[in-house]
Amino acid sequence: MSDDQHIPAPLRLFNSLTRSIEPFAPIEDNHARVYSCGPTVYNYAHIGNLRAYVFTDTLRRTLLWKGLNVTHIINITDVGHLTSDADAGDDKMEAAAKASAKSIWDIAAHYTEAFKSNIADLNIISPSEWTVATDYVPQMIAFAEKIAPDHCYELESGLYFDSTTVPDYGSLAGGRDDAAHARIDPVAGKRNASDFAIWRKSPPGEQRQMEWDSPWGKGAPGWHLECSVMSQARLGQPFDIHTGGIDHREIHHPNEIAQNQAYHQAFHSCCGETNAVAAGFTGARWWMHNNFLVDRQGKMSKSKGAFTTLFSLIDAGVHPIAYRLLCLGAHYRSELEFSAENLAAALTRLKRLVMGVEGLKARAEGVTWQSPRVDYLRANLHPKLAPLLEQFDAAFADDLMTPRALPLLEEAIGMKKVPVDEKLCLIAAFDQALGLNLLTLNRADLRIQPKDAQVMPEEIEAELERRTAARAEKDFALSDEIRDALVARGVEVMDGDPLRWDWRLTLAG
Repeated sequence: MSDDQHIPAPLRLFNSLTRSIEPFAPIEDNHARVYSCGPTVYNYAHIGNLRAYVFTDTLRRTLLWKGLNVTHIINITDVGHLTSDADAGDDKMEAAAKASAKSIWDIAAHYTEAFKSNIADLNIISPSEWTVATDYVPQMIAFAEKIAPDHCYELESGLYFDSTTVPDYGSLAGGRDDAAHARIDPVAGKRNASDFAIWRKSPPGEQRQMEWDSPWGKGAPGWHLECSVMSQARLGQPFDIHTGGIDHREIHHPNEIAQNQAYHQAFHSCCGETNAVAAGFTGARWWMHNNFLVDRQGKMSKSKGAFTTLFSLIDAGVHPIAYRLLCLGAHYRSELEFSAENLAAALTRLKRLVMGVEGLKARAEGVTWQSPRVDYLRANLHPKLAPLLEQFDAAFADDLMTPRALPLLEEAIGMKKVPVDEKLCLIAAFDQALGLNLLTLNRADLRIQPKDAQVMPEEIEAELERRTAARAEKDFALSDEIRDALVARGVEVMDGDPLRWDWRLTLAG
């Protein structure tokens, strides 16, 4: 292999600001700073929400694969996010508290814990820091005070940002006028339909569970303000990459950018900075968005009232890493269809991967292998495996092209006449980027008991022992009867397989 074939592929990422794929280099040498919009903890995250964090984790793992240190922040929104993405409706947290007659703090704590459980189940690397919105309210007030004189105006309902005071408002969304969005309801007195709340005053005579004193009256911060403040506080500005779902590209992120421009203008007003310079200051150099998860009725949304959670998949007997694999099977910028058939196929694919790696580990007993750094692996890998490493690196470097990378993993597992320790080293390196836990999972781990199981594992094992005895006595009628009874109770009997049995997966279509 020639030396130029050993050169790592340069990382190129799609930037929503320019609608193009661009070479990525961090602002600071060897250190990438990433901020991801986190959940509003008023309910469980549905699996469409969680696709965003599989994407962000893939991005982070790719940056690590490329040898960069990463500081990654995910926020927890526990105040300020309205039931509309604009300025209409109630605060989602306050509405949830009223509906459940519980403390808003208790609701936030419960759903934050549930979200972090989802993150762990999907093998998503925990962020460098979780930032909680209510911890940053003083900084939000200070930020608003800084931009208010030149960019905001006050109404009876709160402090609003005048979107015409910054250059190129809405360019991230493709220049759309927010007035065209049916989900935005007008607020009396707003100068422009695209103006948005920086601070929402508590209505007269109403006491919210979460409210603070401010120069504009008692109330709570706007949702958009929170991310500008927390990202700046923990990462500085500008930082490298801001991520979120594609729905954020239309309203939430353009409003963040407008605030960032306004703050930058206010901070540098003494220098006579021009609007052209301010327009280039968006807070982050890259804005990246994952596309929707869709079911056959359309985009998955909590507004429908019924939605699929990771907990419900686990209750149905699906290992959560199967959902991660389903996400990796599509490019993050493509819509991903969710169906029972697609999920079952992902689970089957995961089982085959795990079985393949288990077989390699069994052959490697007594053999030393490790999960090496990619640069070491590149210099020392077996000649038959080296092309797979370069193709895998090129796939991830090409805007996280995971659908192209997964077949290379399968090819590595099945390759013949290669030392098993070197194959395992390569697979371990691949899994650093994919996050499928292939070196630690085993087939028994994938056997998740459905919540509605009609029989317990101990009884299944006892029945299989009874069936083994019947077969030894050539009582095949009894053997078939035991098998059929187990099948009827949701158990798949696997003759000749060391695992012996598995749950029969039944998912709603």
